[in-house]
Amino acid sequence: MSEIKTLNHGEKFSHASVGTLHGFEGKQFVKDATGATSCEISFGTLPSGAEVPFFHSHKENEENYIILSGAGKFQVDNNVFDIAEGSVIRVATNCDRNLKCTSSEPMTYICIQAKEGSLGAYTMTDAVISEGTASLLS
Repeated sequence: MSEIKTLNHGEKFSHASVGTLHGFEGKQFVKDATGATSCEISFGTLPSGAEVPFFHSHKENEENYIILSGAGKFQVDNNVFDIAEGSVIRVATNCDRNLKCTSSEPMTYICIQAKEGSLGAYTMTDAVISEGTASLLS
């Protein structure tokens, strides 16, 4: 099982890592390591032929799964469909979901859980262009 590490933090940011995703095993939640207040993010890996050992639903939070490698099947209530690297699946509240790895390689994914219907402004409707200067290459 991989372990999350807090690498750096300040008053307005935190930086954590689950390590390299190639060879990542298990499931790791990052909310506590980053101090997030708006969502929960987890990294997960399912070995070939494995599935999440339970169906589940959420009362308030939708989930967004991003498949980083591998392939499999995803089930939402009675709907079953193929997923693969690059798939993004949003699952609403109050419905059962599960996923299974069907590829010969492990399936690694990110799951982002946030309160359904809470997104107001986003991208450029929430952004403020500042006059700060980048010092990344200094």
